[in-house]
Order: sequence, then C-alpha cells, then structure tokens
Amino acid sequence: MTSVVQRLRPVLPDLREAPAAFLRAHAERLSRVTPWRVGRELLAVLALLALDVFPGWIAGDWQPSGWTVVVVGSGYVALYLARLLFPAVALLVGTWVAFSAEHGGVALIIMLSYAAGYRIGPWQRALLTAVLSLALHMIAWDVSTPGLSGPFGSWVMLTIYGMLVALPFLVGRYAAQRNALVAALQEREERMVRERRMVSRQVRLRERNRIAQDMHDSLGHRLSLISVHAGALALDAGLGDKQREAVHVLRTAALTAMEELRGVIGVLRRDEEPDEDQVRRTVDSIDELVDGARRAGVRVSLVRGGQAVPLPAKVSHAAYRIAQEGLTNANKHAPGASVQVTVKYEPDALVVEVRNNPPRAKPLEGAGFGLIGLGERVRLAGGMLHVGELPTGGFRIAAVLPYEDTAAADDEPFDEQPPEPVKPTGIRKWAGVGSILLAGVVVTVVVAGYTWLGAQPFTKVVSDELYDSVSVGQSEAEVMAMLPGGAEPPLGDLKTDSEPEPAGATCHYRVADRQTYSSKATRIVRFCFADGKLVEKNTHLQGK
Repeated sequence: MTSVVQRLRPVLPDLREAPAAFLRAHAERLSRVTPWRVGRELLAVLALLALDVFPGWIAGDWQPSGWTVVVVGSGYVALYLARLLFPAVALLVGTWVAFSAEHGGVALIIMLSYAAGYRIGPWQRALLTAVLSLALHMIAWDVSTPGLSGPFGSWVMLTIYGMLVALPFLVGRYAAQRNALVAALQEREERMVRERRMVSRQVRLRERNRIAQDMHDSLGHRLSLISVHAGALALDAGLGDKQREAVHVLRTAALTAMEELRGVIGVLRRDEEPDEDQVRRTVDSIDELVDGARRAGVRVSLVRGGQAVPLPAKVSHAAYRIAQEGLTNANKHAPGASVQVTVKYEPDALVVEVRNNPPRAKPLEGAGFGLIGLGERVRLAGGMLHVGELPTGGFRIAAVLPYEDTAAADDEPFDEQPPEPVKPTGIRKWAGVGSILLAGVVVTVVVAGYTWLGAQPFTKVVSDELYDSVSVGQSEAEVMAMLPGGAEPPLGDLKTDSEPEPAGATCHYRVADRQTYSSKATRIVRFCFADGKLVEKNTHLQGK
C-alpha cells in the first residue's frame, strides 16, 4: 500500500476495545457537564422547535398540528442530542430527514452540520462524512424537489448543500481546530512556566552554593590565621601555664571550627568549577576587571564617585559580581557597543551600575539565568537589583547595596513572573485557516452564481386570470402583447402524456403561476400560433 493511500485511509478504531473506550470517554465528558452547558443545550432545543416545528418560522408552508408536532419535534430533538455521541450518523440521518420531505429542518441541519465539523476529529472521517452527506442530499433532492431539473436545478441543489451543510461544517471544523490550538498553546505556556521556575530555583541554589563556597574560603582563611597565630603564641617562653592553656584552647577551637566548616560547607564545592579567591573579587578589584575587558577589545569606561567605605565581604563581592555579569552580558548581547561601569558611594548605600549602548549587530538570544543568580546574590546581601532596557535602546544593570551586613528580607524570593506568551509559529500559525478559506470559497461561489443568474432574462409566470383571458382565434400580436416577457423556461422533458405541438405551428412556453407540488412536477402553459392566430393553449407538466 502506497504512502498516499495510507494517508487517505480512515483511521479505524480497534473493534474489541472501541465500545469500552467509547463509554469511558463519554462518561468522563458527562461528569464535566456544567449547569451553563445544560442551559445552553435547552436554549438550542427551544430555538430548534420554534424555527423548524412550531410555529416553524423558517419551515415554509408546512404547518404541523396535533400529534404531528409531537412526533416531528421529538424526532428532531433526538437527532439534535444524538450529535453528542454520533455526530457523523446524526448528520447523515438529518440530511435525509430534512431534504426528503416537505417539512421544516433548516435549523436542524445547520446545527447538525456545525456539530459534525466540530466533533469529528480525523480529517479522513470528516471528508467521508461530507461526501456521504452530499450523496444523500442529491438523492433526497431528486425524490422531493419538483420541477427543478437541468443545470439550473443542479445549481440550486449544490447551493442549498453549500449554505446549509458545507458552510456550517467548515465553520465548526475551524472552531475546533482553533480551540485545539489555543489549548495546546496554554498547555505549552504552563509547561514553560513550570520549567522556568525549576531552572530558576536551580540557578538560585547554585548561586547560594557559590556564596557558601565564598564564605568557606573566607572563614577558612581567617580561622587558619587564628590557628597559626595561636600556635606561634604558644611557643612564647614568657607565657604562664594559664595563658599557655588558654592559647591551646583557642588553637583547638579554631582547628575544630575549620573541620566543622569543611564538613558543613565544603561538600558544596563542585569539582568542575574552578576555585575562586574571594579576596581578589571585591569592589576594589573592579578596576582590574575593567582593564581586562579593555585588553579583550571592549570599549569600557569606569566611573567612581564618593568616599570609599569599608564593606562586608558579601556586599563587596556582590558589587564585583554585578560589574562582572554586566560586562559579560554587554560583550555577549551587544558586541561592539560602548559600556560604562559606575561605582558610587552614596551616603547610605553603594550603587553599582553597568550600562551599554545599543548593539551594532543583532544580539544573541539568551535565557538570562546569569541575571537570576545575580539577583539571588544581591538579595542575600540585603540589596536591590534593577535590570531593564534603556529608552535609547541600550541595557542597564544597577544595584543598591547596603554598607552593613544586612540579612535578606525573606528566605525565599518571590516567584518569577511567567514568560510572555509564545506566539504560534510555523504550521500552528495557520491551524484552521484551510477550513475558513473553504467556507469563504463556498460563500463566494454561491453569491457569484446567484448574481449571474439574477442577470439572466428568466421567464415571467402566467397567472390564471391571464390564461383564462386568452382565447383560441385571437391574433398572435395581441396574445404576445398580453404575455409577460423574458426567456422561456428550461423545458427538459415534458410528461409522456403531453400532446405534441400542432403541425406547422410555432409554440411559446411560460411557467404557470399556480403550482401543485404534490404532483412532483412543474406546470407549464403552452401557446401555439399558426397563420398569425392562436390555435392552441394548453397546460403540461414538466418533470416526473
């Protein structure tokens, strides 16, 4: 079997498991029914009965009464509700019911067509349902519609099918595809939010680990100095026994603190990450960081202001990390742009700012996890971080850091804002467009066809009064002046029992004003002239 045939082949369910799966799926759907849905269904049923059954506002001349209303109404409601379980079967049955007899059914067939387009999933099954519905419509049209044969009758038949079946079917399919697309995008956005929160939490934890490593290095260095100085002091011959014992206790406590620090914090060190010397990564080392960026080709300037103030270790290191992250981001996302680093000692806080001009080239895409870690470090230092674009098109990273060793306001930061909704790309962007384009084609063809038909010279009808006023023997000119103008009707085949035209006579045909639709044929009047006079007037039936 070729790939094309396989793609066109309808997807058939497993016959052994299909009933159980069908019942489970619809039982689950029934459990999710809301009062609003029940009210909507009741409103649709009332509209169906009012439009098609009683009083039947769009049912035409068919006006049922008594038990006919009850039977027809019950059947219509049953078909309408059957669309919830069997949309294809309901559409096929509704097509035959609505078009095979002279009664209402326009609202029913529109509702069933929309439901079939909305609920039938595979496009192969939808196409098969539409083709079968067209076939049933053609058969019902041939059985029930009188007097419309030939090209004009075929055009009217296809027009009715297009407007009452194909158009609602395509609109329903478009709505289903768009709803499925919206649901998929919402699910994707929720998944992206969850994933971003997980990654952000991992980045924060990693930054906390790095801060813990920094504290391990700093405290380990100071405890080592205490231990060394205590050991040297213990060798002083001028100390007494009490002083020597106190120094020994001090040295032992320092060594014990170092061991405990290694056991508690040292396990956080990652082997794959290089050791960092916190002594070298302070606010005073920003000058060295800027010089290194200049040697790498970055156009960067450093501005310092205010009177320097002694800073806690984590505040000083946070200032260094702000400058480091700002230069890294500027080099990555705005290559070739000039960068300015500002370190300013305000009266109550340290302000560190890195801003860059708009990039010369297209910036690279990035996840921004470095800024998440930087925000965590600044928060734990008791400061505030601001990140955003400048009105001129550049980018700015600025932080306000306290001079004191201030703890964070809370242990856990606020949740990250969810990312902006992702716009659909590729084929998802065009989901459902094919259905709505086909619906537009149907409407365009129908409107264009009727516009063309309206421009054609169709015949006028002959009333009973006019027919009775014409008598055999009148002159041809007098009778033709009385007959309405226009083209003759498409005759097709007259009834086999119709008399042939008189020999040597010229006959003109018109449509009778009074029609009897129960005869399943169209009444045609014929006027035949010979030698300038009316020699025959008669009525014939066209069609079955």
